[in-house]
Amino acid sequence: MSTTNINFPLNPYAEYYRKYLSSISSTVPSITGSHVFSFVDDQTSTGIPPTTTKTSSFSAESYTTDTPEDYAPPSPEKPKPLGPWSTGLCDCFDDVHNCCITCWCPCITFGRIAEIIDRGSSSCGTSGVLYTLMICVTGCPCFFTCFYRSKMRQQHLLKPDPCWDCCVHCWCEGCALCQEYRELRSRGYDLSIGWHGNIENKQRRAVEMKMMEPVVKEKMTR
Repeated sequence: MSTTNINFPLNPYAEYYRKYLSSISSTVPSITGSHVFSFVDDQTSTGIPPTTTKTSSFSAESYTTDTPEDYAPPSPEKPKPLGPWSTGLCDCFDDVHNCCITCWCPCITFGRIAEIIDRGSSSCGTSGVLYTLMICVTGCPCFFTCFYRSKMRQQHLLKPDPCWDCCVHCWCEGCALCQEYRELRSRGYDLSIGWHGNIENKQRRAVEMKMMEPVVKEKMTR
């Protein structure tokens, strides 16, 4: 097979490919003329040596991640159980002083309770005035006070005892306020000084406890 009669385009690589085709014509007889011509035209027209692309035998199917059989996704946190109230609804005479205040002026008891439950965002005076306005306008403040009972139960994880909050305040408003007052007092709150007063007392006690801690002297070492 001879390529001496082929008219190569003007390209600096033409002589190189002519010699290359002459060398392989005797060793690879299976290459036909059509293949040779297409090979020469493609390479000599651009002047760029051929490039070969390597295919990888890697496939996504061959890549697997083994997960242990005993693996289980994390379970959601279980809700904390609700606890009982420290006193009953009808134990008003456990605190006679508060019972009398609630009987004659329930706005004071409610204002103190609301300030602790709101954690200082509302004052005792403001909540007491709102309670008085609800009595004067609607005559039924239970629709306002029952929300504070629900909020208090959520904060301290208390059961709706003896029934739902709205029913308790509708049927026995005074007893409900007395029970909430006693519950907060049993948890260490002094409702007469308000939220900020309780925070100051807590900080003062923490400083006193720190000052009472014994000082351990370090032993001298040589």
